[in-house]
Amino acid sequence: MQKNFVSEALVAIETLEALLSAFTDLGATRVLAKPIAANDNSKNQVYLGGGFGALNIIPHGEIVTDETVRAGSVRRRDKALVEFYWVTTEGAFRAPDAQLILYPKYPEVRMSGFLKGATNAPAELMRSRDEGRVLFLGICRDGRVLGFVAGHDHGASAAFRSQLSLTRTGVFDDLTHLMGETADSRTVLINTLQNIHQKGWIPSQKIGKNGLPAPYGAQNGGGYTLEAELGVSPNGYSEPDFLGWEIKQYGVANFEAYRAKSPVTLMTPEPTGGVYRDDGVEAFLRTYGYPDKSGKPGRINFGGIYSIDREFHADTGLKMGVVGFDADTGKIEDLEGSLILTDRDDRIAASWSFRGMLSHWNRKHARAAYVPSLKRGPPPEYSYGARVELFEGTDFLLFLKAVHRGDVYYDPAIKMEHDDTLQPSIKRRSQFRVRHNTLGALYQAGEVVSLAWAETGHSLLCGKEFYDPAERWQCLQMQA
Repeated sequence: MQKNFVSEALVAIETLEALLSAFTDLGATRVLAKPIAANDNSKNQVYLGGGFGALNIIPHGEIVTDETVRAGSVRRRDKALVEFYWVTTEGAFRAPDAQLILYPKYPEVRMSGFLKGATNAPAELMRSRDEGRVLFLGICRDGRVLGFVAGHDHGASAAFRSQLSLTRTGVFDDLTHLMGETADSRTVLINTLQNIHQKGWIPSQKIGKNGLPAPYGAQNGGGYTLEAELGVSPNGYSEPDFLGWEIKQYGVANFEAYRAKSPVTLMTPEPTGGVYRDDGVEAFLRTYGYPDKSGKPGRINFGGIYSIDREFHADTGLKMGVVGFDADTGKIEDLEGSLILTDRDDRIAASWSFRGMLSHWNRKHARAAYVPSLKRGPPPEYSYGARVELFEGTDFLLFLKAVHRGDVYYDPAIKMEHDDTLQPSIKRRSQFRVRHNTLGALYQAGEVVSLAWAETGHSLLCGKEFYDPAERWQCLQMQA
């Protein structure tokens, strides 16, 4: 059954203010706008930008591949469904076939299917080639996407064109700040981190299953303590932590140089193929693992560093590779491609499909905050620094380029204990990491915010709000 959201509270949508109010009433927390070109219509689809950056802007379902045979050749199309609704004065009405279409060889993303089977859809406007049309999108926290299209003479279009200094997000202009105090997640994040910074030393803690913080004595308490202060429960799923921001804590030796003590863990996806997936983790460990080097009996480990620029690992006999990505053009040749670990016989020990990693990366890292910390104890306590790095806009292609350069690498910590029993204990941790000083290349824009100056307008250490990531580390070194 098609789900719609009908509301008697909505009034005629004749102005931008009325549209924003309607979006807010229907659950939107972010509003984006895109002028529609003449060839952005129901036949040619709506262009959402080059690369795959649109995937971290528009919530979507699993990326799947359709294959059709035409004139004796196989046509493949990669797509992802979108829970899309057209907004009218009566409410929001589902467009059941709305989807994102991925074109890896260009690369670009388009939206299609937004009229088929849709009640109260703006068919005439979307089928036309009129200049001056504007597509407004409301993004909801539950993954719904609200849509409204206005013609050239509509009040919302005119008001949009009159806006100055709008923030660009891919091909969209961000209108979220016009919704009032409900949706400026960046300001809320900065103010919250400022309060945490001003607390000084905070006892190590972790939010438990009951949703309440409790003392935490293990060595890895820095991230858990920050999450507890933010009111974020630890999660292993692919969603951002705090109001759409992924929060990453990293340890430093002092709050002067802010140099990271260890690499940053970007994500921890389980392999989707190879021996690891086909035969199981135990078979993988017995084939490629090695006895614990400290002599612990009954324990098999699998660790080490695996990157494109390294040869076969001495302990495991495995090497990292990439299939389906052309480093020269910077394009994905095939979304069926993957990151792979192979042995000397070319057997795939483990693999991570592009399709799965693409969705995870874009959704989890669309906006990320990196927060420095100091540790003391026992009992362990943490203090969080005043210089926070904020990044926005990423693309899985940037991730793959970093993998090909060797900047991003696989650094697992997988083990099996009691391997000589019928019920061995297995711990899984597949993690992809990056050196902190190469983070900037994974994002399209970044800034360094001083929490100590936040009350005077979030002054930036590097003097400008958004800048080329390639310049970022020169700026940091100068400030250090």
